[in-house]
Amino acid sequence: MARYTRSFKVAAPQNYLQQLLVSTLQSCNFETIYTTEDYLMARETPGGIPFPKLVTVEVLIDHTTAREEATYLNFVVKNEELPLQANNHCYQMYNRVSQALEDNEHWELVESIAGAEAS
Repeated sequence: MARYTRSFKVAAPQNYLQQLLVSTLQSCNFETIYTTEDYLMARETPGGIPFPKLVTVEVLIDHTTAREEATYLNFVVKNEELPLQANNHCYQMYNRVSQALEDNEHWELVESIAGAEAS
């Protein structure tokens, strides 16, 4: 299983944060399939790739450490594909999502920490 993690600390209005996450993931070809106050799960829209390569994104919104000025977001980007190549589909989607989050004009990126790959 390919799996990539990343943590972001963003400055954004708390009441719009989840809506901003949903629209950012939609721009990367993901559809939201589950949400709670502090969790969001989105799946890559089926269509151009085999089913086992479809990527899922899980986002934990850390309200326990959230302040008015910033919130931690922990992302897990994963699929069922074995990461036999360094530049596999899951890694490409991880980069796409990471770039969209970094470039989002609706919040200020305060901090970003990339995690490790697990298979």
